[in-house]
Amino acid sequence: MTIPAGLRRAVLRARRDTGFLAAGVLPHLALVPVWAWAATTTDRTGNWLLTVSVSAALVLLGAPVLTAVQRVRYRVLIGVDVPRLTAPGQWTWASTARWLAATRPWRKIGYHLLLGPLLALLELLVLAVAAAGLAGFSAYAWSWALPTEIRQDWFGYLTQLPAYTAAGLLLLCALPWTARAVARFEARPAVGLLGPSRAQRLQERVDQLAVSRTDLIEAVDAERRRIERDLHDGTQQRLVSLAVNLGLALATRPDLPGAAREVIAKAHLEAKEAIAELDDLVRGLHPAVLEDRGLDAALSGLAARTPLPVRLRVDLAERAAPTVESVAYFVISEALTNATKHANAMRAEVLVRQVGEVLRVRVTDDGLGGADADGTGLTGLAKRVGSLDGAFHVSSPAGGPTTITAELPCAR
Repeated sequence: MTIPAGLRRAVLRARRDTGFLAAGVLPHLALVPVWAWAATTTDRTGNWLLTVSVSAALVLLGAPVLTAVQRVRYRVLIGVDVPRLTAPGQWTWASTARWLAATRPWRKIGYHLLLGPLLALLELLVLAVAAAGLAGFSAYAWSWALPTEIRQDWFGYLTQLPAYTAAGLLLLCALPWTARAVARFEARPAVGLLGPSRAQRLQERVDQLAVSRTDLIEAVDAERRRIERDLHDGTQQRLVSLAVNLGLALATRPDLPGAAREVIAKAHLEAKEAIAELDDLVRGLHPAVLEDRGLDAALSGLAARTPLPVRLRVDLAERAAPTVESVAYFVISEALTNATKHANAMRAEVLVRQVGEVLRVRVTDDGLGGADADGTGLTGLAKRVGSLDGAFHVSSPAGGPTTITAELPCAR
């Protein structure tokens, strides 16, 4: 005989939820003997200080164990995850105080000490309904198992057994929904009281997003470095080889017709221009010297290539993270480009200092001023700095000078 799928699911769900409720009776009643002993001992001896101290110690020791048991019970039997409380990396007085304020361990104690016994009564009620339903539904079976004398002395058992059977069947039919409702009712306070608080969950989520954002930034920066290496070692070298061959052709074949020499000379010039453009593109992606020798050397090369005089001061105790160096480099590069192309500046000053765990970058030029902080270039710089939780500021009054400041967290 094939059991209908709906009936099979209802039976399995009733068995799972009823087993979940049955497994919760003992953990929920585990601390009842403690406060019952405390009450009776205090009433008998009057030594409330001793009983309260011993009871508090037992509760504090038992609460984490009961929490772990309940966490396993919820996860294994009904698939509800009660997150663990994140402990501080290093236990100090300050970190312990913050952890106690965030986790509020008295919520767990209140759950096990006060709410647990009430939930146990509810669980016992559901189990009693299940037992009554089974007993009523199987009334004919166990009544015929009774001795004949007892059945004969049972007045009206032939008319009562159908009622017992029908009532038991109704209770069993209602059991899947009843057990499910009670299990859901239990899960809601358990997640809120045994798991981290809402503030702690939000803080953990913020920390996870910050880590994932940092990983994404580092991955993008690593990919930019890979593209730079591929262009430098592949395409750029091919263009250099092409330009050299064209130059050799012009130098070693003076007998070529004038039109051919003109075409080769033009191709040679375009190849050199393409190399220069590709070099600018590669340097814009990620300068190789920045990765090899650090921010100081990269900025020295940048200052040397800038058409206007640049006074450069770099004061770094150690190298910062690659992403921080990259953002600092591009802030300074864009600021010097703007000073050259748009501000008609005569000179510029670049100051890079590490103050504590902050890398401070300041670029000043004596140009015309009036830079638009909402422009595409400066907005892009602000977003780059903001991706590292840094601060970006532009001061550019009409007539100058223009000062661009960036502060980047550089703690490793």
